[in-house]
Amino acid sequence: MKGVILHGGVGTRLRPLTFSGPKQLIPVANKPVSQYVLEDLRDSGIREVAIVLGETFPELVREHYGDGSKFGVKITYVYQGRPLGIAHAISLCKVFVGDDRFVVY
Repeated sequence: MKGVILHGGVGTRLRPLTFSGPKQLIPVANKPVSQYVLEDLRDSGIREVAIVLGETFPELVREHYGDGSKFGVKITYVYQGRPLGIAHAISLCKVFVGDDRFVVY
């Protein structure tokens, strides 16, 4: 089983918090929101995770998560050049997922 985390979107409704980073990295109880997602996947036994990045601060996401080793997972980054919807974002993960089952979180 593999995991896919959708990390796109601009976060316009969360401004001004999203002027300096993506909404998924906004801290809640001292941790980025998407870190809770990553840890939930890991705690469920999923060790391979793709993070689909949009055009909003992808470098900050890579900087925070790196290769995933400090979180106990292996992270593959997939880039969605421009926002074309959730189905498109998931379709970009075909090579990563292969024939395995996967969960989108």
